[in-house]
Amino acid sequence: MEYRDYGHDGVKLSLIGFGAITIMGLEQSIGNQIARDAFDRGINYFDVAPSYGDAQARLGPAINGFRDEIFLACKTAQRRAEAAQLEFEESLRLLQTDRFDLYQLHAITTLDDVVTAFAPGGAMEVVVKAKERGQIRYVGFSAHSTEAALRALELYPFDSVLFPFNLTSWNIGKFGPDVLSEAQRRGASRLALKPMARTRWPDGADRSAHPNCWYEPYTEKEKAEQAWRWTLSLPITAALPPGDPTLFSWALEFAERFTPLSDDERAVIEASATEQVPLFPL
Repeated sequence: MEYRDYGHDGVKLSLIGFGAITIMGLEQSIGNQIARDAFDRGINYFDVAPSYGDAQARLGPAINGFRDEIFLACKTAQRRAEAAQLEFEESLRLLQTDRFDLYQLHAITTLDDVVTAFAPGGAMEVVVKAKERGQIRYVGFSAHSTEAALRALELYPFDSVLFPFNLTSWNIGKFGPDVLSEAQRRGASRLALKPMARTRWPDGADRSAHPNCWYEPYTEKEKAEQAWRWTLSLPITAALPPGDPTLFSWALEFAERFTPLSDDERAVIEASATEQVPLFPL
């Protein structure tokens, strides 16, 4: 497993993260097995959020034997302080931990999200105070909007940005380059969402094979690996694969044999992206 720098103080993350939505709704014993296998195969970056069904309740027991050996990232989608504080405390309880390595504002999508989170009585008050108490080591955010991401980067020295750095959205939708560039300029680590997202689900599509994916993923293994390699060939630290056990197992295979794209490979893969409708911008 390859590891890349997160931040500037020696922390290194596996280039694939374990998105705990993968074990949402599964029996605890199965979730334990999937999480343990991921850890044993070199994954040290684990990510979860309260909005992922029962994923927090599943992940807490699953990482109980190796919590101190991983980088645990959690999030809050609350924008006001009171609700964010309650959510933060509940996440700590469910995950059976006393601190987060990374805590993030989740899915900031509009400028109103940013304004509310940073206003007096906003969620950032909770995050900053928890960091001062040592309950949070690093602070980040995830976003699905270029405008919101760039504004957030102006308002606080975030340690990382979790953003959809995706083959089609980048090359057709021009969605991602500005955020990656600004994060680099400000010294924030880049974490990737949606590396294996193909496009939006067509109307009436049968989603039963991938119920945890709100987008249509690549289901041809060769195409999925091309998209994965494209994302990981960017100057990023790590990527989170889809929250689907089968696709996660593919991504783990891809990560274990990852090599950066050559210029010729990149050109061919990017040309193929023109055949699809980008997932972003929404």
